[in-house]
Amino acid sequence: MTVSFTPASTRPRIDTGGLAMSVKVCRNGMCTRWLFFCVLLLTIWLPVQAQPLSVVQEELLRTPEAVHLTARIHIVPGPLVEDALLRGVPLYFAWRADVIRPRWYWTDRRVASAHRTLRLAYQPLTRRWRVSLSNEPGDGNSGAGLQYALHQNFDNLAEALAGVGRVYRWKIADGAGVAAGDPGDYRVDWSMRLDLSLLPRPFQIGVGNQPEWNIQREGRLVLPAIQASERVRVEEAIIGEPSPDAEPDAGSIGR
Repeated sequence: MTVSFTPASTRPRIDTGGLAMSVKVCRNGMCTRWLFFCVLLLTIWLPVQAQPLSVVQEELLRTPEAVHLTARIHIVPGPLVEDALLRGVPLYFAWRADVIRPRWYWTDRRVASAHRTLRLAYQPLTRRWRVSLSNEPGDGNSGAGLQYALHQNFDNLAEALAGVGRVYRWKIADGAGVAAGDPGDYRVDWSMRLDLSLLPRPFQIGVGNQPEWNIQREGRLVLPAIQASERVRVEEAIIGEPSPDAEPDAGSIGR
C-alpha cells in the first residue's frame, strides 16, 4: 500500500478564535520600512511635552490693600521661534495668577484671578524690539483686539525676552478678598506660556507638536503674612524692571 502526504505549510498561522489566517513573512526589508513609517507617524501626532523654563525669582508681597506677585523666568527661544520673530510674526505671552483657598471638605475655591498678555514684535526699520502690555486675556482668535496699556522698546531680543519673562509686583488680588484666615490658608498658582491661539492662522497649523513652540512654566507659592503698607513701594505698571523708557497710554496704567 502506498501512502502519500502533502507537506504542511511553513508559513506562520495565527489562531483568532477559530479563524485561522496566514501572515506573510516579511522580505526585502519591508517590515523595517513599515515600522519606521509607523514610528514617524507617532512622533508627529503624539503630544509634545513643554520644555521646562528656569525660574530665577518668584515671591509674593501681601499688604492690607492687595497681593502682588514678582516672578522672573529665563526664556531662550529656539531657532524656529527666533526666525519667525525676525520675519515679522508677533508672539503673545500670557501670564495668569490665581489665588486659591484649599478646602479639605470640598473642591478648592478660587478667590481671585489676574491676567496679562505681552506682545513681542520685531521692528525692522529701527531694528529694535517692542513689547506691549495688555491687562486682558487673549480671546483665542487673534491678538488684534487687545487693548494695550504700556509699550516699551528694547535694543536686542535678550532684553525683550527678559521683560516678557518677568512680572514685578503685579497686583493679582485685592486685600479684602484674602483678609480672612491665617498665613498659609491661601496659595497662589501662577503660569506663563506662549499663547499659540493668538498666532496668525498659518502658523497655528502643526506648531503645537513642535517642542520649540511649546513654551510655558507654572509655579505655586503660599501666601505670606501681611506687611505694613507704608513700608512697601509698589510698581506694577511696568514691563520687566522699572525703566524710564516706557511709553504709557494715558489713563490705562495699573488698571
